[in-house]
Amino acid sequence: MNGLRGKEMKKKFVFIVVALVLVTLTACTTSSKNPKTELGKSDAQIQFTLPGPNPELNKSAEGRVVSGLFTGLWHGLISPLTLFISFFSPEIQMYDVFNTGPLYNLGFLLGVAIVFVLLGFSGGRRRKH
Repeated sequence: MNGLRGKEMKKKFVFIVVALVLVTLTACTTSSKNPKTELGKSDAQIQFTLPGPNPELNKSAEGRVVSGLFTGLWHGLISPLTLFISFFSPEIQMYDVFNTGPLYNLGFLLGVAIVFVLLGFSGGRRRKH
């Protein structure tokens, strides 16, 4: 009985997700009210480049200390929160450019990895009885 009900719920969920995606995509269509819109013309360009050197490497910012391994670890741990805040407050950034280089990068990536591992474990899996 539970298996059948679960399949029905899954079908409803998939239907709702597909409907939401379709409604969202319709917002991307061109309007006939704007005659200047051309489908073949693109205003944006995507450039695939490698990150360059950090000109602020090992420089302190007006009395601040240069961020190292543990600061990078902390910034990685709080990165989801700072990402959210940065949408509303442009002066908040996820990554400190005044850092020691490889050690800060290692700490930052370890912090982000810890966040994802903890989120994965907290989601958990339901046991079948």
